[in-house]
Formats: sequence, structure tokens, C-alpha cells
Amino acid sequence: MSYILKSVHKLLSCAFGCAEKWELIASNPFKKVTPPKHEYAKKEIWTSEMISRALEVCEDPKISLAIQLSFACSLRIGEVLGLQWKNVFISDEDIEKDNAHIVVEQQLQRLSKKGIDELNVQDILYTFPSATDNESNTTVLVLRKPKTQSSIRTIWLPNTLVQYLREWKEQQNEYKEFFRDEYHDYDMVLCFEDGRPVEHNIIRKGLAKVSEKAGLPPVVFHSLRHSSTTYKLKLNHGDIKATQGDTGHAQADMVTDLYSHILDEDRKINAQKFDESFYQNNGEDNVKRKKDSIDVDKLVASLKDNPDLLDKLLDALK
Repeated sequence: MSYILKSVHKLLSCAFGCAEKWELIASNPFKKVTPPKHEYAKKEIWTSEMISRALEVCEDPKISLAIQLSFACSLRIGEVLGLQWKNVFISDEDIEKDNAHIVVEQQLQRLSKKGIDELNVQDILYTFPSATDNESNTTVLVLRKPKTQSSIRTIWLPNTLVQYLREWKEQQNEYKEFFRDEYHDYDMVLCFEDGRPVEHNIIRKGLAKVSEKAGLPPVVFHSLRHSSTTYKLKLNHGDIKATQGDTGHAQADMVTDLYSHILDEDRKINAQKFDESFYQNNGEDNVKRKKDSIDVDKLVASLKDNPDLLDKLLDALK
């Protein structure tokens, strides 16, 4: 609730700020209001070593690919499952130019038919036909636009994941040849052997099996996205904007609030570096003295090799 109130405050403050700028009101009343601070619950996540262990024991390539896409690309589960090959750029030319990437612009979701009609949902891109002829089915599987504009993003791929995707694509082509007219070609990256899209519950159950087999603490799939953000912040030494570009968070403070403990680690390292550079070396004067000090051995060697230089030095001393 506090996060919702904070978001509403930010929206209204911006709107009234514009009204104040346009002189429609005398002052922005929201400047005098302090929004509630949202406390994010600490989530159990896997470390990079744990994810490596999970991938080692994972026997289902669909689950393995889902884990890798979430960890390497910071994707939500709906974004992983909604990814289509038309948005995956892993050609030889892309690899040669170091430009292999994916474009995230949709998500897979199961919605209530009644809810779609009552809310007049406009962001649905594609509705999958029902897998059964059961007319009493009250839900439908759809591809829909992301909730926010910031979620539409380009994410560059690690080379190892690129090769995994290329091999996965080749395997899919073999299934297409095997199933022929029985194959459901929805252009989905993550799908069953016959092309049907993979849903959330399959990934969740698969992740639970991998967790148990690897002897790892149980986590929800969304935790992999948190693991990804944590790992990237460590790699880039707290580069918020670069990390936000991958995660698709609408606000940078979502990253800083959720992962401040990672930034604190880098700040501790900064303190250690400051101590080594300044205090242990007696400050800048000592650094300058080191720079101005003369290497006597090198000077003697230079004078031996260049007698004229020795004569000039003696003249200068006189």
C-alpha cells in the first residue's frame, strides 16, 4: 500500500507542478506532503554460484533456457515466456558486430475472459486458441503489451547464451520437421516440442524440481530477476542506469531501494581504497614525493651510456 501511495503522490505532484508552471494554480500543494516510505520485503535469492549449480543439474532444456534468460537478461517470467524469435537477433552478422540482442515488447499471460470483456482490455496483441474444446473454459492465454513503456527495451546477450539459443532454435526446427502439420508455429522461443507455448506453472514446477535436485534453497522464479540485478550491480560497480536499462524498472529508485545493500558493499570498498590511498600513504604530499623521487640506478645507467649528458650535468652543477 505504501508503494501505491508513493506512486500516486509522485504522479499528482508532477501534474500539479505543471499546473503551477502554467500559472493555473498559485502553488503545488504536494510539495508540502511527505509520501510514505515503502519498505521492500527481503527476498530469498540464489547467488551466481547457486544458479550455476542449478544449470548443471537441470535436465529440461526449457527450464534451463528460462533460468538463463531471467538471470542474464533480467526478465520477468511473463517476458521470458512471451519472447518470440522475431525479437531475437543472433545471426552471424549480429555476433560478428557484437550486437546479439533481444527486444522485449510483450509478455505471456493467462487472463479471465470475463475480465477482458468487462475491463475492455486494449493491449492484447494475440490470443492463443484453446488447447481443448471445452467451452466452459473461463480463461484465455494471450500475448499482451507490458504494463509500462520502460518495460519495452533492448537487452544485449552474453555470447554463451547466444550459442545456447542458436542450438535451441536448431532443435526446434527438427521438431517442426517431425510434427509437420501438427506443429503449432507461434514463433515462440520457449515452447513444447509441438510448438505450444509454455505457461507459468510449468516453469514454476520445473524450478522447484531443479532446486530440490541441486540441494538449493527454494525460491520463486521472480527471485532470479533479483539475482540478476544483484549480480549486474556488482559487475558494473553500482551503475544504476545501466542496470535499470536491463531490468525495465520504471523508476531508478526501484533499483536503489531494492538493492541498496549491494551499493553499500561498493561504498565499503571505496572506504578501503581511500584508506590505502590517503591515510596509509600520508596523503597527497607522499604521492607527490613518490612521483618526484629519482631512481638513482636508472640515472647512473643513463649517464654511463651518454657521456655528453654527464658533462652537461656537471656544467649545470657548477
